[in-house]
Amino acid sequence: MRVYVETLIKADLEEVWQATQDLAQHQRWDLRFGRIQAQPGGRLRYTTLGVSGTGLATRSRHLTRSPAESRTDSSTGSRTSALRFGSAHPLSPIRSGSGYWRYLPAPGGGVRFRTGYRYRPNVLPARLMWWATAWSFDRLRLWLETGRTPERLLRQALTEAALRTAAVTLAACVLPPLAVLAVAALALTVPPLPTTPAARRCLRRPPHNPSPHNPSHDDSRPLHGTGATTPCPRSSNARSAPISPASTPSSSAASG
Repeated sequence: MRVYVETLIKADLEEVWQATQDLAQHQRWDLRFGRIQAQPGGRLRYTTLGVSGTGLATRSRHLTRSPAESRTDSSTGSRTSALRFGSAHPLSPIRSGSGYWRYLPAPGGGVRFRTGYRYRPNVLPARLMWWATAWSFDRLRLWLETGRTPERLLRQALTEAALRTAAVTLAACVLPPLAVLAVAALALTVPPLPTTPAARRCLRRPPHNPSPHNPSHDDSRPLHGTGATTPCPRSSNARSAPISPASTPSSSAASG
């Protein structure tokens, strides 16, 4: 299975790097992982959908405390983090995979943050994997742009989902069937609030169709949707996430 996700984050590249490479920060915004811990020998352990004890084998280069393969392109100021991951647990959603995170300075400011990876699924459908990745990317974007914490953004998303469900339930109690179907359709199709994370704001294919498996490819043209939704306009009063500058970046447990 293949997954590609990209978004534009109106934040400094170093802020995006810290929020994604530091394990303590990564596990706060990434919906796919409940916990990510560094292990001796350049390994990581993480939990996915409550399944613990999953091992992650990676390679290290340049960043001595990063268990992922990372590099900086001095000519463009971009960065790349690549890794391999897998689990032998029978309930693990993913058996094995490999991928990358790519950080590209955008011409108009901010960072084009993208991931592309392949994996062998166990029990997790590909569509759900893409949605979880894209939703998490938008959650990260909102955190760095607005200063709303990942925890607050999750609560807001759950509250909005509960209100939509309640509206459909109430309609089912007082309205005829056709009206109930109309309310349900609206609940499913009306876009979330601008400050609520949404997977639909991310690209699902590379702009202008560059290869998703070539992380060195840098398309400097502006993002636009090609069979995907262009990320929404960014907040004008962006704020950065509260990240300690003293921390050394650690690799993400899933560059995808």
